[in-house]
Amino acid sequence: QVQLVESGGGLVQTGGSLRLSCATSGIIFSSYTMDWYRQAPGNRRELVAFITSRSNTNYADSVKGRFTISRDNVKNTVYLQMNSLKPEDTAVYYCNARRFSNEPNYWGQGTQVTVSS
Repeated sequence: QVQLVESGGGLVQTGGSLRLSCATSGIIFSSYTMDWYRQAPGNRRELVAFITSRSNTNYADSVKGRFTISRDNVKNTVYLQMNSLKPEDTAVYYCNARRFSNEPNYWGQGTQVTVSS
């Protein structure tokens, strides 16, 4: 059974930091590209960052220079270090595991991040 479990969300003031974790099981983690998405109320889910199986990374323009995605293939976990947080970063953050186009994606349940002004 595949499981993705996010943690690390919470309430933080503007300018603060949080580190999100997404622990996985049931997949060959090292072979998957891992994404972090977020969804604010009334908004579409948007891709924040991803890291490939080779640890190449990519970021949305809105978080470049502030967020860092990383992975630990021993712990089967992907992280999102979020610095200099802004109120507009408030959202539910989800991790997603994807590999080949003919395979399903796997999603976590989400973790709430709230940035107060």
